[in-house]
Amino acid sequence: MKYNDLVVNRNTRPSRKGRGISAGQGKTAGRGTKGQKARTGHSKMPRGFMGGQRAIMQAVPKLKGFKSFHAKAEVVYTDRLNDLKGKVDNFTLADNNLISNPYVKVKIITRGELTAKIDLETQFASKTAVEAIKKAGGSFKKVEILKKPASKEVE
Repeated sequence: MKYNDLVVNRNTRPSRKGRGISAGQGKTAGRGTKGQKARTGHSKMPRGFMGGQRAIMQAVPKLKGFKSFHAKAEVVYTDRLNDLKGKVDNFTLADNNLISNPYVKVKIITRGELTAKIDLETQFASKTAVEAIKKAGGSFKKVEILKKPASKEVE
């Protein structure tokens, strides 16, 4: 045991404010002079209260609308699918740089002509896109969003 390792708790009493000049916190008891904060009950003011003036939360201008945190689907147009053949899923679209990665929502939308016969398996497709795929001799199947595989921790 060393002297500087000792844990010493001093027996201090709480200060008695407003008990005369000799007590150290007499007369105004550390509240200054006059004003709303010098009176009793000033600690019960609501957060943001500015002395009866408009609160800061009310004074700051607000943005219109709201921000959606809902992930939007990535769009692929039917004319971009002409280079693909056979079964087309999120992995095929990601390999051909039509979407950012295979674990995002994908929606197929009609634009231009679709001539390739493909069996499409994505999350969403417009009615006209499904019709265009069937007209070209292919098929559409709605599938769930793929979950990212859990990463293995390095030991």
